[in-house]
Amino acid sequence: MAVEVLSPSSRKRDEQLKYKNYEFAGVREYWIIDPESVTVKACVLVNGKYKVTEYDGEAIVPVTILDGCKINMKEVFAE
Repeated sequence: MAVEVLSPSSRKRDEQLKYKNYEFAGVREYWIIDPESVTVKACVLVNGKYKVTEYDGEAIVPVTILDGCKINMKEVFAE
């Protein structure tokens, strides 16, 4: 699993280049956390391609590669 936190200087690299590289390398789960929009995109590898689900800052997001593990995004985005 890889997790990237976006910043203005890394946004394009994280959302495009790393996304493609991780998908090609077979990284089973890749999260893109966006502090500006208070969202997380959970990208889960299905048949060699990422299936992307976007969650808001209030969600409890399942970590699909860890049975029963869930992350409360309120805690991630807490100030």
